[in-house]
Amino acid sequence: MSAEMVAPAWMHTQISAEQYDSWSEEQCAGIEIVDGMVVVSPSASKRHNRLARILANALDAAAGPDWNADTDFDVRLQDVPLTNRRPDVIVYRSETIDLTPTRPEHVLLVVEVVSPGSETTDRIVKVDQYAKAGIPFYWRIEQSATGVPIVYTYVLDPANRAYRDGEVFTGTVKATAPFPVTVDLGTL
Repeated sequence: MSAEMVAPAWMHTQISAEQYDSWSEEQCAGIEIVDGMVVVSPSASKRHNRLARILANALDAAAGPDWNADTDFDVRLQDVPLTNRRPDVIVYRSETIDLTPTRPEHVLLVVEVVSPGSETTDRIVKVDQYAKAGIPFYWRIEQSATGVPIVYTYVLDPANRAYRDGEVFTGTVKATAPFPVTVDLGTL
């Protein structure tokens, strides 16, 4: 005997910003909205969550009083059709901590930790969406075969709303932009 999972009706219809904003935090956890449609992401691994937390803590410490670094909340990239992304790490203006939704103009840096199943989305789709939204910096973190994280950094070219390649770090991030930070990601 097998049980079939039936997706709720709201997963098959376009969601407006007003509808999404009326949902509870629990309903919004673990999903993103792309062009008005719900995208469910599998739960992240402990390694994935640990890497995001280590990086967010280091970025928060390095950011000073004007910026905060956090994990696990939405960035509203556009209202119509609704596109909400939930980056693994977000660096945003500290004075916007109570504003909801968080908008691209509040964000300095988004970081995605690539997991099995998210490779294409994190390498191609999200990088394009974040650039078009005007977010100045994008970092993508991948695990190498040795287990040492590799951090690919990108810097927005505002003239064409596309990212250009930045530095690549392995194991230890020693970035000066957007602000000086050193993070030893080691082998996780």
